[in-house]
Amino acid sequence: MCNIEQMEKIIEELREKLNELINEKKNLLDSEVVTASKMLDSALNTYCEVLKQNKE
Repeated sequence: MCNIEQMEKIIEELREKLNELINEKKNLLDSEVVTASKMLDSALNTYCEVLKQNKE
């Protein structure tokens, strides 16, 4: 399992990639944009779960 700092770095990289794709494709429904968005969502969900577990 990644540590929190590594997860934050991955999330930031995914966010940057998503923004680049949005600017490049100019279409939020483009399959690459949707895929990148889903990857970011998944990473954020995992990050939230890890934070919850660390608080318990």
